[in-house]
Amino acid sequence: MHIRKFQEQDTQALIALWTRVFPDDPPHNEPSQVIAAKLKVDDLIFVCEHGNQIVGACMAGYDGHRGWLYAVAVSPEHRRSGTGTLLVTAVLEELKSLGCIKVNLQIRVTNVAVAAFYQSLGFATEDRLSMGVFI
Repeated sequence: MHIRKFQEQDTQALIALWTRVFPDDPPHNEPSQVIAAKLKVDDLIFVCEHGNQIVGACMAGYDGHRGWLYAVAVSPEHRRSGTGTLLVTAVLEELKSLGCIKVNLQIRVTNVAVAAFYQSLGFATEDRLSMGVFI
C-alpha cells in the first residue's frame, strides 16, 4: 500500500469511495463539492492506493494552531488490514512536518468501533461540545 497526496485524476475514485463509505452524509458533504472547496485552500487530501485502486482517503486541515482529520475512509474490503492505521499515521506525520502539535477529529457518538480505532492510535475523548452553523 502506498499513501500519497490526491491528484486530479483521483477525483472519480475518491468520490466513489466517500459516497460508499459515508452513504448517509448530509448534502453539504457532497464529495465533489468538498474536494473542489478543499483544493481552493490547500492540497491536504491524501489517498491510500493498493495496486491501482484507491482504498482509503483522508482530508486534513491545519490552521497554524491545530490540525484536523476529516472524512477518513477505508473501503470495507481493506478494513482491519492496517490500511487505516497506515493512512492516519502518514497524515499525522505530514501535519507534524508543517508544525502541527495537536490534531482533532470528530466522529459520530454512535460509532464506537471507529472510536476504538482512534483510541488505539493515541487519540483521547475530550470533554467538549461541538457546535456549528451554516453561513
